[in-house]
Amino acid sequence: MSVQWYPGHMNKARREIEEVMTQVDIVIEVLDARIPDSSQNPMLNTLRGEVPVLRLLNKKDLADKVRLDLWLEHWRDSESILAHPFSTLDKVDVAKISQWVSQMVPHRGSAEKPIRAMIAGIPNVGKSSLMNALLGRRVAKVGDEPAVTKSQQKLKVTNGFQLLDTPGILWPKIENPGASYRLAVTGAVRDTAIDYEDVALVGLKFFIADYRDALIARYKLKELAADPYDVLKVIGSKRGALRSGGKVDMHKAAEVFLNDVRTGAIGPYVMETPEMIALEERLVEEAKAKKEAARLARLAAAVPQRQQASNLAYRNSQVQSADQASVTNQNENLDEKQ
Repeated sequence: MSVQWYPGHMNKARREIEEVMTQVDIVIEVLDARIPDSSQNPMLNTLRGEVPVLRLLNKKDLADKVRLDLWLEHWRDSESILAHPFSTLDKVDVAKISQWVSQMVPHRGSAEKPIRAMIAGIPNVGKSSLMNALLGRRVAKVGDEPAVTKSQQKLKVTNGFQLLDTPGILWPKIENPGASYRLAVTGAVRDTAIDYEDVALVGLKFFIADYRDALIARYKLKELAADPYDVLKVIGSKRGALRSGGKVDMHKAAEVFLNDVRTGAIGPYVMETPEMIALEERLVEEAKAKKEAARLARLAAAVPQRQQASNLAYRNSQVQSADQASVTNQNENLDEKQ
């Protein structure tokens, strides 16, 4: 089962991005450093074609540096991709963007031929904050929930550098269930579209396996249960997520845990590695192939049934024709006798 969220304005935004992509020299794709692959929109890769991309792994202060380096190494040899850890709160990082963009588009950058850069990315990764930081003023609405930006904006950073902001868009169907849950855990999917407890349990399963010590330290646990449900109950009891009678409110406990995950209160983390994503993609393709094979098998099995039905219909039509002919002959013979 996957978490899905694709409101109508996102489809409109996709069409707008497609229309203006021919005017763009470079795409500045803002990613969530905690989910470097899951926060990439596959539609954007298709839409940009040969347009180079600068990937800013935003929220680097919330990310596990060791795992983040694995992704930087993974993309290092690509001629059309330049990736850097990033924070919109780091003025040094913001100042380097012009340098990185010029490195990717050396043939433009003058007043006559300014670099035309599109800022893009999924919801809630920091696109609007980046716009404001680059321009040194508040020109884009910033929020702590996804899908704050609803339309395109075209703005000038310098005489040789222009920006085109776009709304954050997901894609119609997230085929990788693991990726869909990682998007939900980190806050890229609107909370009204998710089941808090379901998403929190997936997040806890990950932290139990990969960041066990961070969980123990954050919630001052003497021991850590293997079952995420049991851990969520302990978190709820420790953080006052209780109903009358002392029963843990699991929804409230899930809210507490997810808030800690999203704000970095548990500590830095990265939820995926290149090796893990390669395995998940292979499993997704195998599942799709299996589903398609089952569909074709059902069609093949239905052919004899359809043929039998066709044969029966043909025989019935022949019988009806014969009966009709017999009735006609009888009537003709009767007429002759009369």
